[in-house]
Amino acid sequence: MNRQTPTIQPPAPVRTLAATGLSTVLMRDILIKTIYRMSLSRITDIARHICLPIPQTIELVDLVRAERLLEARSTKSDDDGTEAAFELTEAGKARATYALSQSEYYGPMPVPLDSYREQIERQTIRNIRITRRELKIAMGDLILPPSLMDDLGPAVSSGRSILMYGPPGNGKSSISNGIRAAMGDCIYVPRAIETAGQVISVYDPIVHKLVKTSDDNPSLLRQSGNRFDNRYVYCERPTVITGGELTLSMLDLNYNPTSRTYQAPLQFKATGGVFIIDDLGRQEEPPQAIINRWIVPMEMNYDILALASGEKFIVPFDTLVIFSTNFHPNEIFDQAALRRIFYKVRIDGPNQADFLKIFAMVARKRRMPLDEDAIIYLIQKKYPTIDNVYANYQPIFLIDQMINICEFEGKPRHMTPELIDRAWKNMFVQMEDIAR
Repeated sequence: MNRQTPTIQPPAPVRTLAATGLSTVLMRDILIKTIYRMSLSRITDIARHICLPIPQTIELVDLVRAERLLEARSTKSDDDGTEAAFELTEAGKARATYALSQSEYYGPMPVPLDSYREQIERQTIRNIRITRRELKIAMGDLILPPSLMDDLGPAVSSGRSILMYGPPGNGKSSISNGIRAAMGDCIYVPRAIETAGQVISVYDPIVHKLVKTSDDNPSLLRQSGNRFDNRYVYCERPTVITGGELTLSMLDLNYNPTSRTYQAPLQFKATGGVFIIDDLGRQEEPPQAIINRWIVPMEMNYDILALASGEKFIVPFDTLVIFSTNFHPNEIFDQAALRRIFYKVRIDGPNQADFLKIFAMVARKRRMPLDEDAIIYLIQKKYPTIDNVYANYQPIFLIDQMINICEFEGKPRHMTPELIDRAWKNMFVQMEDIAR
């Protein structure tokens, strides 16, 4: 965890059914749907799947038994000879079938949206404080000028929106990932939330990286297992990255009319973390339209979503949004939009000295021996043909090209002016007329 980030208070364990904040009817239906769909019978299995402690699971099972939807199958299970088993009655199966026709959601009990708001306040991204050293370490092997770190540091610590712009191939995407790595700590993500009686799935194993804790570490045990509400999972702060495929519809609540279930949109899954919109300007939607969609969230710290019924509700917006583009901001945004992006950071290519550092570092990692004549040829003969414009991607491109040539020809890895020429030819396409 980041040393300067206050310890995050976990969501309190559920001690009573009332403490879930959910209606008895909703919990009953989720319980019997889960038993029905997963063929569960033992209390321990049921508790694990609905993510409630065993005492509260027993309490809920007793309520359902009182409605004659569930009954004891036997006094002992076949597995360990000690635990009672339960099964749905015919009335219970009928109720489960009806409940599934309304929504196919089953499994973990959701967290009420109001309760989740409180947890977001406890783990808000705006509480993070990152030092220059921590940010530099997080950037790994990226060679960045000190002036860029001067701009990035306050932007990241603020938890506000960032626009990174500049020529392509200079590490804007890598810098975005480094920003996420600099955060370093973990948060609690709900498996699902509930609002207006509807359940919305939030936890996504593709987006949320589960943090495994060790039973041998008491300090971790205080934040794991039954030490917090198991309707949450303990994860690294999430990162959602989208590029040219982004559409505005992807930022809406995702409703499946067949299963009648909801999935949280991308930006909601990124709550407490980073949402990166890469290659802005390459989407089907105009950049101005994409920025307009973020105006309310960025200014008001909340977003507005809508259920399939058309009913709208407000959700917290606690996300660091990073826009990355190869276009100049004045070309794709109006000034009103730019005012709403708190930090604008230009990412330029390296100077010659930094380029040579990157070239040497890449060569060392790729186990490519450096050759002074080849490097002099590259700097004095090739780069003047493109006005000495250097980019961070070029060392990797050129060295990998030379490695591929050497391997194809069955020769040891080496670099020569002739190999530089062959690699350079693949880095740029010469303008010429092509007969059609």
